[in-house]
Amino acid sequence: MLENFAEYGYIGLFLASFLAATILPLGSEVVFVALIAAGLDAWACVAVASVGNWLGGMTNYYLGMLGKIEWIEKYLKIKREKIIKLQKWLQGKGASMAFFSFLPVVGDVIAVALGYMRANVYIVNVSMFLGKFVRYVAIVYGVNLFM
Repeated sequence: MLENFAEYGYIGLFLASFLAATILPLGSEVVFVALIAAGLDAWACVAVASVGNWLGGMTNYYLGMLGKIEWIEKYLKIKREKIIKLQKWLQGKGASMAFFSFLPVVGDVIAVALGYMRANVYIVNVSMFLGKFVRYVAIVYGVNLFM
């Protein structure tokens, strides 16, 4: 399915990155690497993918901020126990933990839990964007090692 996103260049990358950070179980790395391999500018891909993934993560944050645990369970398929467990772990660590929202599986839950906790939105925004950006830069360097 994700291969089709690559046909649309930067717009496809943005959509894949956004959707990968939200409720859909997708990974944007395939599209990201395919576009770099196809000759698109690596730094433009980093910028587009970072912004798309950050906006998707912030969507999760705001869904958590709504505070409707039933909606989170129903639409995001995140169990109440998982959110509560992560909230306890996040207590005292602060909004800067949004940096790790790029991690597979737990990243989406981190963003939702921080929203549910009403973590500082400014710190969440900056931390989340930095995490997403660093991740894509690391992928670029990884791809360049093998090309």
